[in-house]
Amino acid sequence: MRIVRTFEELPHVARDVCVAIGVFDGIHLGHQRVIAEARADAQAAGCASVVLTFDPHPMRVLHPEKAPPLLTSTPHKLRLLEQMNVDVCLLLTFDKPFSEQRPEQFIESLVRHCGHLHEICVGMRFRFGHNRAGDVRLIEKLAPKYGYLAKEVASVKLGEETISSTAVRQHVLHGRLDSAAAMLGRPFSILGVVEPGDARGRRLGFPTANLNIGNEILPPSGVYAVRALVGQEPFAGVVNIGVRPTFESRDHRSFVELHIFDLARDLYGHEVQVSFVQKLRDERKFDSVESLKRQIGADIAEAQRILAKR
Repeated sequence: MRIVRTFEELPHVARDVCVAIGVFDGIHLGHQRVIAEARADAQAAGCASVVLTFDPHPMRVLHPEKAPPLLTSTPHKLRLLEQMNVDVCLLLTFDKPFSEQRPEQFIESLVRHCGHLHEICVGMRFRFGHNRAGDVRLIEKLAPKYGYLAKEVASVKLGEETISSTAVRQHVLHGRLDSAAAMLGRPFSILGVVEPGDARGRRLGFPTANLNIGNEILPPSGVYAVRALVGQEPFAGVVNIGVRPTFESRDHRSFVELHIFDLARDLYGHEVQVSFVQKLRDERKFDSVESLKRQIGADIAEAQRILAKR
């Protein structure tokens, strides 16, 4: 997948295109349907498939005080798009001036920088332009003028619940990881960069990678059986999310500590994607370091059993 960051770069990588447009936080099944429709139509028409999305999330610019934690940071989103066999990602910087352009200007810029814009594909709830004035009806209205096809893709439901980033986020926050996975079409995952910690896990005999996940959302505190990708290399492990209550600390932020089975090498600076398989237990305070070590050993054995079955 080629990644470009301005309209001006697009003609250099793709002339005839089908474009799927959206924020696509989470790349859930609803997003996947929009992208898959554009990709299938591009293949049928002999065009390039392009996903047009934004960095940062528009809410972080327009209403930062209301902006929710992300399901997927931009690097995480790009990883997931890569797995969908998209030809090009047009990743536009979303800032205040960009947000103030009229929706007609946005469509005109897209058309002008394509050799031929074959199709624009969006979800039913997509809004764009100043004050979110643009929607699929406007895209349809402008289609005859610019000669593209407009496609509106219906929302996807899971039972009676419409799949959305907000719904997935609520499932994750409340620890309903099976429900989140059903909406995502894959286990819920986070992407973090390994940074130096205090080496406490190593001293306990269970070395951990401390993950900085930026603004991505976390499930409730506790210990989880997980699968991890270091680059494209798969591993199994356990993650502890929490405040390390057994050890006295004035730092009350949540830590994300990953112990990978059978991996001894240094991961500092590496990106690691962690997929949550099952929660093992809540985080709790132990009366001694020895009892904590025994519990960690039991957690690892339980995680290995679960992951072997799955």
